[in-house]
Amino acid sequence: MDDANGTAVTEFILLGFSYLGAYQSALFWGVLFVYLVTLLGNSLIITLTLLDPALSTPMYFFLRHLSVIEILYTMTIVPRMLTDLLSSHSAISPASCFTQMYFFALLGTAECCLLTAMAYDCYAAICQPLHYAMLMKRQACVGMVGASYLMGLITGTTHSIFIFTLPFHGTNIVHHFLCDNLPVLRLASGDTFWGEVGNLGVTLLFIMTPFALILFSYICILITILGVASAQGRQKVFSTCSSHLLVVTLFFGTATLAYMKPGNSTTQDTDQILSLFYTVVTPMLNPFIYTLRNKEVMGALRHKVTKHL
Repeated sequence: MDDANGTAVTEFILLGFSYLGAYQSALFWGVLFVYLVTLLGNSLIITLTLLDPALSTPMYFFLRHLSVIEILYTMTIVPRMLTDLLSSHSAISPASCFTQMYFFALLGTAECCLLTAMAYDCYAAICQPLHYAMLMKRQACVGMVGASYLMGLITGTTHSIFIFTLPFHGTNIVHHFLCDNLPVLRLASGDTFWGEVGNLGVTLLFIMTPFALILFSYICILITILGVASAQGRQKVFSTCSSHLLVVTLFFGTATLAYMKPGNSTTQDTDQILSLFYTVVTPMLNPFIYTLRNKEVMGALRHKVTKHL
């Protein structure tokens, strides 16, 4: 790479966790364990919701697609990350970087929208129980899932294509373990103002707007819960959506810290730790949250295990 001659970038270098030195091998085994548990746990959720007739409700339909997204999401990031943790030269071609950025944006946006659909399902079940069957009929559920994937497709396509139509000359070092939009955008030559404005717009539209809709749904749910006379009744109503609320808190909490913070409020190392949590750790936790806190899923799991043993 010749900075003086403005040579076009032919590869990017993902710095990742190179600052850890010898500790990268420990991180490798930790990430590999989390990845395998993520694949196993989410595959189990998909299998149970497909095979058990008792898990054919809208909530489990959404949960199955959430598990599909989590598997694809981690497959987009983790295998490359594991390879780089064992490599002394973490180079990635522009084409591979574009592909990773595209699917990262697509699946991340789809997950935000799908979590919003799941919040609406909770709202309909608790606040509109008499109209629930009509509001959450099969066509409506399929439409919401399809819209989630469509929003992801639009975001991934427009954002990734826009960034990679910019010229890249000179430095090619990405201070991240993946090709996220902002770290790559800041390497582009020339004015990146509109690119950063577009990134902020996408963040507001597909992170903060779904979060605001989810928050509104839970405010309505809370009002309904407070209107229930007995403590046992309130506990039963709250348990219906407690798992989803915990997943939303983990996902949107870390994503908001990573993308909505002021520019100089955290170091690049802190940014990577936040990104590691919501891209690697949270997908592993979701199956545990939905199984350990859900009697129907645990019952279906026990039934299948007992049947096969």
